Amino acid sequence: MKKYELRELVDGAVMTALAAVLCYIRIIRLPWGGSVTLMSMLPIIVYSIKYGVKKGMLVSFAFSLIQLFQGISDGLFSWGLSVPMLAACILIDYIGAYSVIGIGGIFREKGIKGWICGAVCAGFARFVMHFISGVVIWKSFGELWSGFKTDNVLLYSFVYNGAYMLPEIIFTVVGAAVLFGVPQTRRIICGKTSFRPTASDQ
Repeated sequence: MKKYELRELVDGAVMTALAAVLCYIRIIRLPWGGSVTLMSMLPIIVYSIKYGVKKGMLVSFAFSLIQLFQGISDGLFSWGLSVPMLAACILIDYIGAYSVIGIGGIFREKGIKGWICGAVCAGFARFVMHFISGVVIWKSFGELWSGFKTDNVLLYSFVYNGAYMLPEIIFTVVGAAVLFGVPQTRRIICGKTSFRPTASDQ
């Protein structure tokens, strides 16, 4: 195995582990469900920026398996879902929702705008997966908080998932911008495999 390939594997393992740890650091817990973590998507996005979307997707898939195991430990199999709905939940809410984070490096050669757009795309793609799950699998409706109630499954899923995904995306974007703004971290992330900032990006 080449030294560079070994470094890819090590970096992937470290970023996946870091993302998993950050998932446990919840900044906001919403009373109706869902929580905002301490930028748990950012390590996967950083890896995708450094090594590209294809390898980023592989790492984010590994991250999705960790999230699935966590869901199982939290009682996924006891939520009363039928076998088809359980399979759909695993594919959409876990494998799909967390694997798409790997697209975060899609604009990695576009400087800080690319980093920010990539983070937004990754977060939005994850939101879409959770939104689809809410509509197709959970089909929830009713009251989310005092004063807001809806019988519209689409609206319920949009608000429910948007309430935690929007701040999650904002925190991730801020984190990406901060990392880009520090020359030392930008140099480590960009290296020889990604974007090299021009004078206008300094």
